[in-house]
Amino acid sequence: MSLQEPVRLRIFSLNCWGIHYLTRHCSQRYEMIGELLDRQRHDLALLQEVWSEKDYLYLKNKLGSSHPHSHYFRSGVIGSGLAVFSRHLIQDALLYKYSLNGYPYMVHQGDWFGGKAVGLVALDISGLRAHVYVSHLHAEYSREVDSYLPHRTVQAWELQQFIRHTSAGADFLVLGGDLNMHPQDLGCRLVRAHTGLRDCYSDTERFEGCEDGITLIADNMFTTKKDLIPFEKGIRIDYILTKGSKNVCVKCESMSTTTGSVPGKAFPYSDHEALTSNLLLLKPEGGLERHGDSSHGDVPPSELADLVSEALAVVKDGIRHTEQLQQMSQRLLMAGLALLLLELTLALGPCLCPDSLQAFPYIVLGLLGALCLVVLMAGTLLYTLYTSQLKALRETEGQMKLSAANVRRRAGGCQGSPQVGPNSQSSSLFDPEE
Repeated sequence: MSLQEPVRLRIFSLNCWGIHYLTRHCSQRYEMIGELLDRQRHDLALLQEVWSEKDYLYLKNKLGSSHPHSHYFRSGVIGSGLAVFSRHLIQDALLYKYSLNGYPYMVHQGDWFGGKAVGLVALDISGLRAHVYVSHLHAEYSREVDSYLPHRTVQAWELQQFIRHTSAGADFLVLGGDLNMHPQDLGCRLVRAHTGLRDCYSDTERFEGCEDGITLIADNMFTTKKDLIPFEKGIRIDYILTKGSKNVCVKCESMSTTTGSVPGKAFPYSDHEALTSNLLLLKPEGGLERHGDSSHGDVPPSELADLVSEALAVVKDGIRHTEQLQQMSQRLLMAGLALLLLELTLALGPCLCPDSLQAFPYIVLGLLGALCLVVLMAGTLLYTLYTSQLKALRETEGQMKLSAANVRRRAGGCQGSPQVGPNSQSSSLFDPEE
């Protein structure tokens, strides 16, 4: 639909850090978040880490008048933690759970149990079809030794794939959430380059909030300072990104973040800072979207191919590491089978050769049997886990190879042609006219 009059939207995004009994002042902070949203009446509120459905229902009841439409995305063991509250009608919703998301035995980190995912809601806003995405990617626990980089790279790849293949027919797009990546990290560059989404912080005319737009700041009382090393002031890992189409130009007029403290309150809303973007939707001049109508925005095909090659190298490292883990689980299985053979020999030996072998005490056989069972179960579960992760990594590797080859063909075939660029993309890439 073509836009006749300018439309203004206020978008809110926050990682709520809502883990009861493990995070401080959780119930009180949800009350504060509910009061904030009810008072400021944003058009859309994109929340992450709302792990308890009871907390979602509390907010839904609290925001019944200000945000009458909402959706909670359920995934994993304890849920995806993703929720959307809207003043506008939600017409449809879709969830995609990432194929890689850490390890279940890393219980203290909890990412695997959260079922990290990307959620999509389709809305009608002033007659325009808006596709709004909210996501939360795997955390980076160590900058120096990032053992989850392949997992997060796969998640970023799947995120951009999901956006490209579900955005056909939308007049404009919004992506918000805790991506757990710095602006120039590989995953962030993948998402921006392949989808054409633009960072509101980089594009806004006015910004108020934390220095450099950081959203995990050292001055927040809930922040663990060692998690920020080597970044003393903090890091920017939460985002609101937008994209228009041939029908709509999306402009970020202003953006703001909270600054660690809440006036009149003893503690902040969360360990992350909240983001608010004020968007202006305009009719494009000359019928063209000035902020990137194509999937790949302004990224030259050669740079896009190099970016995919960089991601491919990370995925290959992940494959090698996972193959080593799979081999370890195979050895554990072999050890379990050896223990089983020993158990059977000790138990049945005296029965088969009563004159030469003495029966072992039952307690020894029982303990050996229990050990055998534990080793076999652990080996089987780990082998299943690593095999499934290896398949996910190899599938992503195959998709990246196809993408890199396709981009190189475009770059080579259009070399020297004035039509090189995003408008010469193949039909598999996002086209708002489809």
